[in-house]
Amino acid sequence: MSVLRLGLCVLGVYSMFLLWAVAQERLSVPFQHIDGQSTDKFKSALFLGTCQSFLSSLSALAYIVIRGKAGSSLSSLLGLSLTSMAQTNNPSNSKTNGSSSIKVNGHAHSSSVPSHTSSSTSKTLLLRYLQISAFITLAAPFGFAALSYITYPTMVLGKSCKLVPVMLMNFVMYRRRFAPHKYIVVAMVTAGISVFMGFGNERPSKASSNGEQGPHGQLIGILYLVINLILDGAVNSTQDEVFVRYKVTGQQMMLWINLFCTLLSTALGTLPLPHIPVLHPSSGLQSEFASALGFIRTHPSVIVPLVQFSLTGALGQLFIFETLQHFGSLTLVMITLTRKMFTMVLSVVVYDHKLTLGQWAGAGIVFGGISVEAWVKRKEVHAKRVLQEKEKAKIESL
Repeated sequence: MSVLRLGLCVLGVYSMFLLWAVAQERLSVPFQHIDGQSTDKFKSALFLGTCQSFLSSLSALAYIVIRGKAGSSLSSLLGLSLTSMAQTNNPSNSKTNGSSSIKVNGHAHSSSVPSHTSSSTSKTLLLRYLQISAFITLAAPFGFAALSYITYPTMVLGKSCKLVPVMLMNFVMYRRRFAPHKYIVVAMVTAGISVFMGFGNERPSKASSNGEQGPHGQLIGILYLVINLILDGAVNSTQDEVFVRYKVTGQQMMLWINLFCTLLSTALGTLPLPHIPVLHPSSGLQSEFASALGFIRTHPSVIVPLVQFSLTGALGQLFIFETLQHFGSLTLVMITLTRKMFTMVLSVVVYDHKLTLGQWAGAGIVFGGISVEAWVKRKEVHAKRVLQEKEKAKIESL
């Protein structure tokens, strides 16, 4: 059953987010004005995030209602009637990246014992969700802004470094440690990214028409990407911590995180804030949502990729959180990293990017590191299966 669930999760993540990536790249390049005389680019990452998080919260709510047990209370369906999990002092807990009631990262976490249920537990959980939502709301604009300075294949491969911030933030925030081979994988991924960036000579198409690609433009793009990755790492590590401490499902987490993301991004997008680089690109004291809606009226060709981006992102998140709940953030990262390989190839084919031989070699190093992780994971699963069969045979012989 777990193999079937993992297969469905992989299929869902691949199909939804490949379509999502095509729409995301289309949104990063200029759109034709209705006057036919000029082109402009869509700058409102907050509006994009709001559309996707709103649809994601609706899809999560629909999933919870449809799949929920008959007679369950509203608080139970929403994941607020829960039991917190008190960690024991077992030192092995710091090495486990998973949940006590579910398998996370391929390992059963059973060293936690139930504590008590109270309103304070629900409040603490909601604060955790709010924390994750704040990280996501801040991370998205930096990822979108990076595309002004680097090409989409570069960003896709850069996002493959997500293993680095996930491991770093797990250690910094929650003092978790990982197996030695994971550090080898991180080193290979980092080396591959460096090779890819070193041999690249293509400029992002939208920068060439807006003068954004100066002598230090690529460094600015990389800086924005690094900030995005660090915030993503904080998101993944905090999500793992929630699954460790609370009995919640992936869809319940998805609902609350996206609900808070919608509220946060709506507040930032509707308030007449001054110009804030990356986070609030609108000039003066103009509402960013007003600017985004005005752009849509004068550039109607943006509607189709905007809907595709929001809808596929919302449906894809159902598979993301299903994977996160049952297999953990590192397994999820491995799935999304292999998906990024196909995304990069699809981007090259659809949008005619030119990669040098050195860049293909760098990409090969990155995905070689990913293959090492997959190979080790397969050996661990096989060894565990052999051990279970031996134990079963021993019991039957008795």
